[in-house]
Amino acid sequence: MAETATVSGRAAEDAQQQDLRRVGIHPDFWYPVATSRQVRRGTVTAASFAGQRLAVYRTASGRVHALEDRCAHRQVPLSMGVVEGEALRCCYHAWAYRGDGRISQIPYLPKGAARPPRGVRSFPVREAYGLVFAFPGDPAKAETVPLPDLPEYGEGTHAAMRFSRTVRCHYTFMHENLLDMNHQFLHRGVLGRIQPTLLGYETGPDSVEARYLFTPAGGRKDRGAGLLSREGVGGGDSPDVVTIRTGYPYQTLHVVPEGADRPAFRLWAAYVPLDAEQRTCHVHGLLMIQKPRVPGALRLAWPFMRRFTERVFAEDRMAVEAEQRAWDEQGADHNQEVFPLILDLRTMLRSNGVPLPEAAAPCADGAACAGTAPERAAVTP
Repeated sequence: MAETATVSGRAAEDAQQQDLRRVGIHPDFWYPVATSRQVRRGTVTAASFAGQRLAVYRTASGRVHALEDRCAHRQVPLSMGVVEGEALRCCYHAWAYRGDGRISQIPYLPKGAARPPRGVRSFPVREAYGLVFAFPGDPAKAETVPLPDLPEYGEGTHAAMRFSRTVRCHYTFMHENLLDMNHQFLHRGVLGRIQPTLLGYETGPDSVEARYLFTPAGGRKDRGAGLLSREGVGGGDSPDVVTIRTGYPYQTLHVVPEGADRPAFRLWAAYVPLDAEQRTCHVHGLLMIQKPRVPGALRLAWPFMRRFTERVFAEDRMAVEAEQRAWDEQGADHNQEVFPLILDLRTMLRSNGVPLPEAAAPCADGAACAGTAPERAAVTP
């Protein structure tokens, strides 16, 4: 009874706090805004972070820049422009911009006339793990904030599978979905019946980490699931230890099969809000899979693992988008959460987030004013 009373009290306290779906993600971190493959040499692409539109381009020398996606002249998107050498030209009047956002040339500017003193905002940019990261917050902090650490990426012992998907929900629903493994009933058609047991969890000012024991409980499992967890083509009935961590603002998951000393795979994910209301996010994920000892085996298994991960993600997206629609219809968070782990996660996400601007309030009819972005997927063995 004492435990039930504690959980009920925490749930009531959670309900009285600020609605988590009205908390914005903190901008003072590195967020992936494109894949390196998208930004080819001499090209420009449109990106977005929480309603801020970006023009991301690669110059002739191979450097990547990100500018505010508007020309200072007539506000036409610079993502419609043309890369010439090291400059980005607006498609309308050919005003040229340097990587720092300053105007380098106005073709028809009269001799002796002063060039406009201000250009557009530039964003610090870094490339890693096949992704282009931008720093949308205070640029003075960019040098001191590290990129996510993914030691397995690029190692000869692992292969990387990349995911890029738009999901119409607040980014916090994604954190809750992955950390709360009690929802495995949703994946019964893909994973079979799984009995998840919470082994324990730890919380900190900017992190929550949980460990589960996954015990098979019958049912048919997707072939790709067995291959991904190193059970083989026929699958298996041995349990796995699954560790999930939200280390703000990213999330990781790794699976260690019974009897193994290293994870079979690691997943890293970032949920990047696209619109000002942050009711739509773009998921950038990297799945790092340990290569088997048999040469060429991973290449043969790759399509099955890809199909499995796509099926699981599709079911999760269905659920979180349904949660967002319920929030839109009700105009507030009416969730009746009882799991202490998720209550602690919500508290951590609130404390690390920032208030949404007043202008980013939901639409008058209660629906989200969410923008969308085209879905992109890239998988590289």
